[in-house]
Amino acid sequence: MNAHPTGASKGANAAMHDPYPPGTPGQPWGDAEKVRWRQGLRKQRSYSEDVLTRIEALRGTLDVTRYGQLDYPPDGRFSLHAIASRDWDERRPLALVTGGVHGYETSGVRGALEFVEQRLGEYLGRVDVLVVACVSPWAYERIQRWNPFALDPNRSFIGAGQTPEAAALTRLIAPIRERFTMHIDLHETTDSDESEFRPALAARDGLVFEPGIVPDGFYLVDDSQHPCPAFQEAVIAAVEKVTHIAPADARGQIIGSPVVARGVIGYPLRELGLCAGLSAARYRTTTEVYPDSPQASPEQCDRAQAAAVCAALDYVLALPDRGRDR
Repeated sequence: MNAHPTGASKGANAAMHDPYPPGTPGQPWGDAEKVRWRQGLRKQRSYSEDVLTRIEALRGTLDVTRYGQLDYPPDGRFSLHAIASRDWDERRPLALVTGGVHGYETSGVRGALEFVEQRLGEYLGRVDVLVVACVSPWAYERIQRWNPFALDPNRSFIGAGQTPEAAALTRLIAPIRERFTMHIDLHETTDSDESEFRPALAARDGLVFEPGIVPDGFYLVDDSQHPCPAFQEAVIAAVEKVTHIAPADARGQIIGSPVVARGVIGYPLRELGLCAGLSAARYRTTTEVYPDSPQASPEQCDRAQAAAVCAALDYVLALPDRGRDR
């Protein structure tokens, strides 16, 4: 997801790094700097091969919908697809699963697809599910956080100034926004947050970068304005069977935010324009796995994301009203 929600320092004893190119230290980027930043990137993997091929294979049993297209010349066009269970029934709870809002956070994409391919069948007929596995395909191919305009989709989901990625997803769910019971948004916190993405953020905004600490393990981000602690606890308990949970640091924090429960911090989701605040779901969370941990493998991270989705659905299905009274 990121480091601290505001981009502030995460560490108590931060040492200064060399200035991040391009641009002039202390001065926010203009259009020229953003163009130079984009020109320095290259395609490193294929959205079509890695994601669309797997989605197309699902058409026989699930509904696959093209909900938009991103036109980013000279890099190409990116078709946006959603996966849904069939024969929705308003008497059932409705769940939203999103991944790849930050394209570099690989297990968010792969974990969403693993859930659909291996676990969604267990829930058909009991809960209706909409899955968008890769919200930001341009960034996925370049293993980047931002879109081509050096904008963070996961700070633009609410209000004016939406990125094209956020706007397309917003249009997709607008007719059913109020119906969602649960939304889980799949993310990672990586070592590259400290080596690349937070330094870039500071440079773009003309600020001084102060290094912080990447938490070792899985954690969740609850909605601090509408918390659902029992829901978060249920997801943590399930994921702990797959991978380890991030401990609090010496300040009782994870990435600069107070730990409100084991492995859980809180952000004001809508205030920050985060994807997890997009719907009106009563139960919502953002997952964060740590793929660079010596205690975890990429496959384990994918399984942890899928396990988090299943735990979230199980929680909703176990409610006395099956989640409909939000």
